Amino acid sequence: MKIPPEVRAAMTEIARTFGRQGGKTAAKNMTPEERSVRAKKASEAAAKKRTAERLAREHMSKAAKKGAGRK
Repeated sequence: MKIPPEVRAAMTEIARTFGRQGGKTAAKNMTPEERSVRAKKASEAAAKKRTAERLAREHMSKAAKKGAGRK
């Protein structure tokens, strides 16, 4: 089923609005310990993503250097 672009745009805006409210409400209803656990989980995920991106860049850099030496 194909959703018309104007309906998709409206759904996206509604989801964005309620998504923001949900995060703030969730944080408000959490204890400091729960917020800390959630922040730690987010921090670890961000660090994992940064590491993966760095390793991908290094891999590409090594491959480029290796290919440049073969001429």
